[in-house]
Amino acid sequence: MRMTLFLMLLWLSHAAYGGAAQETAAPAVLLAQEASEGIDPAPYWVSEKLDGVRAVWDGKVLRFRSGRRIAAPDWFVAALPAQALDGELWLGRGRFAEVSGHVRKAEPVDAEWRAVRYLIFELPGAPGDFSERVMAMRALVAAADVPWLGAVAQTRLPDRAALAARLAEVLAGGGEGLMLHRADAPYLTGRRDVLLKLKPWQDAEAIVIAHLPGQGRYAGQLGALEVRMADGRQFRIGTGLSDAERAAPPPVGAQITFRYRGLTASGLPRFASFWRVRRP
Repeated sequence: MRMTLFLMLLWLSHAAYGGAAQETAAPAVLLAQEASEGIDPAPYWVSEKLDGVRAVWDGKVLRFRSGRRIAAPDWFVAALPAQALDGELWLGRGRFAEVSGHVRKAEPVDAEWRAVRYLIFELPGAPGDFSERVMAMRALVAAADVPWLGAVAQTRLPDRAALAARLAEVLAGGGEGLMLHRADAPYLTGRRDVLLKLKPWQDAEAIVIAHLPGQGRYAGQLGALEVRMADGRQFRIGTGLSDAERAAPPPVGAQITFRYRGLTASGLPRFASFWRVRRP
């Protein structure tokens, strides 16, 4: 009897205070691996890799990938279905900084959010394979019938030539690359090979550990960032930084995303170039 009472009190405590813990708990999501060269696209649905802000809707609250709540306007979230959604808040190609600035404000600006679209690419926890979830996403978007909710366009490509042509088309239009999602995959979380990203470059994250002074035209400014990856490897990034970023560089301790092309013989990123500061 005492044990039953204890368990009941424990459950009530969790129900009463669990919301605060969940407020910042990072939702479990599916993360992509890098696609291998010459991959056959036939088993996959193929979509454009969007350069937006990832957002997860749990049926009641819209959150960043970190778990932090997004201060979206009431009208924006009121139109979203009770079904859990995963997608990107997007303004268009090459407009990441702009959309990131809009959606990270503590007080949403209505005029800015009117231009933002929530483009979904997954239904967390939904049954069936990805092909079935693609159909379900399209049905949800049609039922909502609002301009700011859409489903990322998913297509099937027959062979490597068609995949190469689609990638070239996206890159020529200013896009980042492609995503390939196994048509027969159940819903999964974590970094899995059922979801692949195909780009002319790779990207990774690192922590800024030092600022190195510039020389020549960069005298008096930042020359390079000394960074450390999660596995402890350290190296320098001196390209990809704008004049404004050199004058006011990402602070020591900031997490940045960089681009690179393969690895050196010693395992370090080759041709590493600064991309952007990663925000929580």
